[in-house]
Amino acid sequence: MTDTITLGVIFLILAAVLTTADSPRPIWQKFYYYVPPTLLCYFLPSLLNTFGWVDAENTALYPVVSRILLPASLVLFTLSVDFRAFRRLGRKSVLMFAASAISIMLGGPLAVFVIAKLAPDLVGGQGPDAVWRGLATLAGTWIGGGANQTALKEVFQPSSNLFSAIVTVDVFISNLWLGVLLYGAGHSAAIDRWLRADASAVAEVKQRIQQQVDAIRKMPSATDLVVILAVGFGATAVAHALADRIAPFIDTHSPMLSRFSLNAPFFWIVGLATAIGIALSFTRLRNLEGVGASKVATVFLYLMIATIGLKMNILAIADHPGLILVGLVWMLFHVLLMIGFSRLIRAPYFFLAVGSQACIGGPATAPIIAAAFHPVLAPVGVLMAILGYAVGTYMGYLCGILMQLASP
Repeated sequence: MTDTITLGVIFLILAAVLTTADSPRPIWQKFYYYVPPTLLCYFLPSLLNTFGWVDAENTALYPVVSRILLPASLVLFTLSVDFRAFRRLGRKSVLMFAASAISIMLGGPLAVFVIAKLAPDLVGGQGPDAVWRGLATLAGTWIGGGANQTALKEVFQPSSNLFSAIVTVDVFISNLWLGVLLYGAGHSAAIDRWLRADASAVAEVKQRIQQQVDAIRKMPSATDLVVILAVGFGATAVAHALADRIAPFIDTHSPMLSRFSLNAPFFWIVGLATAIGIALSFTRLRNLEGVGASKVATVFLYLMIATIGLKMNILAIADHPGLILVGLVWMLFHVLLMIGFSRLIRAPYFFLAVGSQACIGGPATAPIIAAAFHPVLAPVGVLMAILGYAVGTYMGYLCGILMQLASP
């Protein structure tokens, strides 16, 4: 299936899901009460990859969507942001991010220790094939992102075969967890009651921004839509142009900063796009929200969700069952700690989900999770994910050393 055909199929899937989700028919209302539409937009495209209809490794859709549509959506989402309102989210958001990063750093050694007691061959190996070396790179991407993983690959030097297997583990488990979080976003009120959490701060931010949008809403004209696209893609072009100069300059003249992933172009693309959106929110362009800026951004985001789903192969677990088991134990520790800490400080599910995905998925998926609660909350995911980039290499390195000590 070519990329052109795949793109058409993706839009057909998105249209079918969103149309039925808006249907007043009781059968659909009952179905989507249990299965959030966002989850289906993610899961159904994964079947295209699972059954071999799409070659997820060679499709150009994901690079295009993640490098162009994602930053454009972030610009359009942040156009109407009231950051004074975001301050009301308080310190619980930062605490949940910290709990996420720490649980991943400690969960890796714990998983290796547990599996070493049950099946030492699964976490053994010598030299470049030592499993802990590959898992250390997984720690880098699960706390920060791809740039952190690349840095730790250079540090710990796992073999090519081991690293390829680790990439499979990363894709399978992180996308599995993403699906769980998307499902939970559709039932966040019930989860908040179970967590004994006060979600009033999140609700207040959503309500405040929605009131501002309602005050400037009008029917968009063709000119309005063209201006929205010009702002989104224009800002994305500026972010790319700057990133293409800043990242190589840092790599050449300040290599020490690579430890903070500041030599990664994607870090700068996402960061600069968000910064440009924030800057534009202080201009008259913020009124573009009244003619649908965030709705256009939401379309881009749905396409992002679907293309991420294309990377998911639900049968991949059969290829690396041992490493998958290690990853599942690792993720289970992360999830249990996040739930326990959330109940302890009574943080709402929004902070749990976004804090977790800011580490596990990074800036590509953290805003997706945040927007699943409400589109105006997408920037929260970006800001948390940038924190992950900053600490990912250091915490991943420490996790790798601890896993080496825990290995048989």
